[in-house]
Amino acid sequence: MSEINVEIGKKIRNFRKNQKMTIEELAKLINKSKATVSKYEKGEIIIDIVTLYEIADVLQLHVEQLLYCRPKRTVFSTSNTSPAFFNGLSQFYSYVFDGRTNQIMKSVFDVISEVGETQFKVMMYMNVKDYTNYQNCENTYWGYIEHFDALTNIDMRNHDTSMEQIKINILASFLDSDTKWGLFSGISSRPMMPVALKMLFSKKILRENEILIKQLKISKEDIRLLKLYNMLSVT
Repeated sequence: MSEINVEIGKKIRNFRKNQKMTIEELAKLINKSKATVSKYEKGEIIIDIVTLYEIADVLQLHVEQLLYCRPKRTVFSTSNTSPAFFNGLSQFYSYVFDGRTNQIMKSVFDVISEVGETQFKVMMYMNVKDYTNYQNCENTYWGYIEHFDALTNIDMRNHDTSMEQIKINILASFLDSDTKWGLFSGISSRPMMPVALKMLFSKKILRENEILIKQLKISKEDIRLLKLYNMLSVT
């Protein structure tokens, strides 16, 4: 079996189960037999491009979410146009602390494709529970990441609720480090209100412990700067 077929099949199965859809239901919606869809998910047969788009439509996904890129393939170039922090990455991670649940909220970013010399299309899977099946998440966002000399901007829209847009600014991404702070601004749905919060980006998965929680919580220094500038800022 082809590695690509197997990995695409896994994604179809994960997204289907996340939507509590049975194989029979998916098969009926794309006019295929249950046996054929089962073989798709196991990677036993090749999915033609038309069927792949039909599956994406039924599961309410961008077709790129079903595609598979081999681990060695990177999208962010290693040239001078890509900031040092992002150089060679096709996937990266972010963390925030949710004071409503008193838990760390972790997200996975997939770099999908290059749009321009400094702009890339990205998907963000927010509040994932399991890195193995990170597509099974609370919210999925799609949009673009763009690199400038002193700043990296990420603009995204909620895949399920188009009115919800988010913006993330990451300062000095040209400086290399294992982690990098960003400012997330957008809309909270619990309750509905505009929010801004600290977001820690990492090239690798971080240990979720008290040290990380302390970093993610608003500190006395954050409050001092908030009072001084009358705005939430991170550096």
